[in-house]
Amino acid sequence: MKKIVFLVIVLLLSVGFLFASAADEQIEASEGGLLPPAEKTQIDMIGWRFPVTEFYAEELESMNEIKNLTVNTQMMDSSGAKEQMRLTLLSGAGVSPYEILHLDGSFIVELGLENKLLPLNDLIEKYKDEYDLGDISEGLWEMASIDGVIYGVPIDANSMNFFYNMDLFEKYDLQVPDTYDEIIAISQILKQEESIDLPFTINVHSGSSWRTEFRNMLWAFGLPLLNPDGTVAFNNQTGIDALKMLERIVKETMGQEGATWSIDDTEIGLETGRLAMAVTWTSRAPNMDNPEKSKLVGKIGFAPAPRAFPGGRRSAPKSGDFYGIPANTDVDPELIFKIICEVSDLETQMRGADYGMMTRNQVINERTDIRYLDAALTSIDEGGAVSPDLPGLRLLYATIQNYVPKIMDPEYSAENIIAIVSEIYTKEAKEQGYID
Repeated sequence: MKKIVFLVIVLLLSVGFLFASAADEQIEASEGGLLPPAEKTQIDMIGWRFPVTEFYAEELESMNEIKNLTVNTQMMDSSGAKEQMRLTLLSGAGVSPYEILHLDGSFIVELGLENKLLPLNDLIEKYKDEYDLGDISEGLWEMASIDGVIYGVPIDANSMNFFYNMDLFEKYDLQVPDTYDEIIAISQILKQEESIDLPFTINVHSGSSWRTEFRNMLWAFGLPLLNPDGTVAFNNQTGIDALKMLERIVKETMGQEGATWSIDDTEIGLETGRLAMAVTWTSRAPNMDNPEKSKLVGKIGFAPAPRAFPGGRRSAPKSGDFYGIPANTDVDPELIFKIICEVSDLETQMRGADYGMMTRNQVINERTDIRYLDAALTSIDEGGAVSPDLPGLRLLYATIQNYVPKIMDPEYSAENIIAIVSEIYTKEAKEQGYID
């Protein structure tokens, strides 16, 4: 009897040891080889939600399998996420509650100029070979940089494309437009179509959205936001013409109703057939062919962003999304950086290409099945508006957001809005030492 009991105990201990060993093996390292931290460590990421960033959030959460590592993700809409980061990083508070920050190019400029982001150059150089960071184009690294200092790891590339309902274009025998004048003309034709709510939208539902569209339109007219000396670059007739074009687009194609549509509203409108056309972010293109999201799989066409006039630049930004690290983190920056690299490596991006435009050249070259890619690359190549990394940019952004939306108010004209924005910015920029 004692012998039987002894054998049972040995058997149970052996089984327990095997289970424990299997569990330890499962969580001792990531597939890419990230070793667990010596002590329990929590990593919190904050970002905004669209298909590819949701994919990356899931990849980050999968790191919870690693021993001593807890990764949390907080996903919001873009305005809410940015405002939350501003409140925590620009308030002068102590340690950041977030270790990974979702950033875009303009937000890198905004936070980087305030010294709220950790420079990554040394870490990039140290891990360049291990994570093949050279496969990411130099242009994307430049978008994450200020004066050569890199503040973000590129996780996806982005721009704006023209999206259109191919069935409606066939029904009305319409040609894909190349300019906004052509879009305005097509919108007048499609207003008779009873199956849709709106013929066309761009995103102007918030002050920051107006700012983005105004920047894109200025670029289409050949102007940046600021001159190299920090002065306003659009206080002239060309700047006025750009704002007048933006006014025409909104008032003649979408009206007050369309001006309230968010990026999410536009995506849903295209997927459900309630919207005929839009110029919106490339990052929304994958869901057009997602049967769980779209009723029009394979029926939404993609073309490059329109021009303001024939032969001009495309009204599209050269944009991307990045993961950065706050300057005031109390977690080992090297661990944070390696986690970011683990979730944006080649294998991950090959899968991520189903959700957005990836940053690694090998993925772009091999994933030739992506329908929207040619249009997106053309938008970037023939457009490519970028935000200048100048100290006064954040101040100018705030002024544009406050006054450019007033173009919808009959009491304001393009001429006086441009004059007001220029006057207010110049006065405050001089007071803060941004310009002489």
